Amino acid sequence: MKQNKRLRYYAGCLLVSALYSGSGYALESDSDQPIVIDSNTATYDDAKAISTYTGNVISIQGSIRVNSDKLVVYFINGEADKMVFTGNLAKFKQTPKEGDQDITGEALTGEFYPKKNLLVLIDKATVWQGSGVYSSDYIEYDLKTSLVKAGENTSASKRVHVILQPKEKGPAPVKEQSSTKGSSK
Repeated sequence: MKQNKRLRYYAGCLLVSALYSGSGYALESDSDQPIVIDSNTATYDDAKAISTYTGNVISIQGSIRVNSDKLVVYFINGEADKMVFTGNLAKFKQTPKEGDQDITGEALTGEFYPKKNLLVLIDKATVWQGSGVYSSDYIEYDLKTSLVKAGENTSASKRVHVILQPKEKGPAPVKEQSSTKGSSK
């Protein structure tokens, strides 16, 4: 019964946090926002300080949104220290600054460290940033600085694949045609 009370307490805290937090926060305030989790099922293991969420899991912190099949949250002193999300390509999205393009990504496994503002994507990882695409089996994304690091220094066999698209060109300028009436050849 103690576990059910604790689970209801955390669910209530998340609900209250969701009601009092605005949506669409910019990057600067993401780490100061509550983490709101919505799923089909939730369990909390008080002895291990771990909560597990399964089934169409959606977790949101400010402008950061992660969709996954499963999410496991590891707590230290009552605070979320590490969040591991998995799925048949779990996906994330973040708005780095007001008015900027979203940064999106996907992987089979992701690890989010809220206190460090660090997201690690593992296995079939891809991040889209502006016109660039970064693919590797290991990608680190610093949420505060929007810095993407792909690949591992320890293994030359794990390659990084990057595609940088050229900037879109606007319409070609219209050339004025001079009309010279009555000119001779």
